[in-house]
Amino acid sequence: MSLYKYRAKKGPLDIVEGSIDAQSEKEAIEKISLLGYLPLRVEMADRSAQNNGTVSLVALKDKVKSREITVFSRQLASLLRSGVPILTSLNIIAEQSESPNLKSILRNIHNTVKAGTPFSECLQQYPKVFSPLYLAMIRTGESSGVLPEVLLRIADHRAKEEEAISRFRMAMAYPILMAVVGAGTIIFMLTFVMPRLMNIFITMGQQLPLPTRILISISYGFKQWWLWVGLALVTLVIRRQAKTEAARAAISIFSLRLPLFGKFILKSELARFSRTLELLIKSGIPILRAINVAIPVVDNQVLSDKLKISYKELEQGGSFGRSLKSAKVFPLLMTNLIIVGEESGKLSDALGEVAATYERETDETIKVMTNLLEPLMILFMGLIVGFIVISMLLPIFEINMMAR
Repeated sequence: MSLYKYRAKKGPLDIVEGSIDAQSEKEAIEKISLLGYLPLRVEMADRSAQNNGTVSLVALKDKVKSREITVFSRQLASLLRSGVPILTSLNIIAEQSESPNLKSILRNIHNTVKAGTPFSECLQQYPKVFSPLYLAMIRTGESSGVLPEVLLRIADHRAKEEEAISRFRMAMAYPILMAVVGAGTIIFMLTFVMPRLMNIFITMGQQLPLPTRILISISYGFKQWWLWVGLALVTLVIRRQAKTEAARAAISIFSLRLPLFGKFILKSELARFSRTLELLIKSGIPILRAINVAIPVVDNQVLSDKLKISYKELEQGGSFGRSLKSAKVFPLLMTNLIIVGEESGKLSDALGEVAATYERETDETIKVMTNLLEPLMILFMGLIVGFIVISMLLPIFEINMMAR
């Protein structure tokens, strides 16, 4: 598939320029004609030159904010519910969008829908903008004729997720600021203050106290390039290893066994999965397909693998809830509610209860953690700074003792 740049007439006085993927120049001309344009010039684009400077739709796929997609979903739902055709709705949203990337994507979707392609298939061209969950719900809304309602559910779901992320960021802003300031202060003392005192200590001609010798070694290490190179290499190795299946599994197991954070990670993952699955089922997506779409929202490899096993058992006629219970990883509250929901035919309500419970508990955990984190960080930074100050003053105390 090659990229072709084109210049075409949109109307008697309007000239448009753009790019399109096609197997050949003939196919590119046909695609441009299907968009309702009269091709004036079509030529193959240089993809390497494009990567060096020209912005295309391929490059735009990674540069749309989550908040912009939420607003787009809500606006499109409102326009469709008001009886505005989808092509007109896409044009209106594109014109008032402040994001040039989203504007270009919506215009391209408009042209593709105008050519006869279903809306859900147009969104598929942008997998990094529209998630599998988003696409599955849009596809269901199209087929069942309730696209506006589905879009509203998507917008509400995304808004809740963004609100939770925003609360977490706001809660962590002050501790992170304290950590950055504290780390900067410590590095300043080790790299600027300590080296100037080292000459004084060396000229004393006597054995320095152990804390002072440790501090001098740390200060010397911070000034040498090999320490930073070593840290960079270690970080690079960890990042590469984390991409392998074995490393991801090990990290997932370790994270779930952490003393304070293990339960928080478990509940936040299960809350996200339960809320997603509830949304899919309420949108009319069959249970097997809904679970298959919801599993990727779980980042923890251990939980994801267990959910896949339960999915296969359900596919073979078993019970999803009982399979989760036998895995002995998921809390009894979740598994029991899912079993009751399956037996009563109200699985979506049971999943909503699970999600609400764990969302409430994770919010409370975040509040407790942030309230504890601030005094702990102050204590930790105070101990480090205290150690540095004492290490610098100990030789001076020894000089005073010798003078007496």
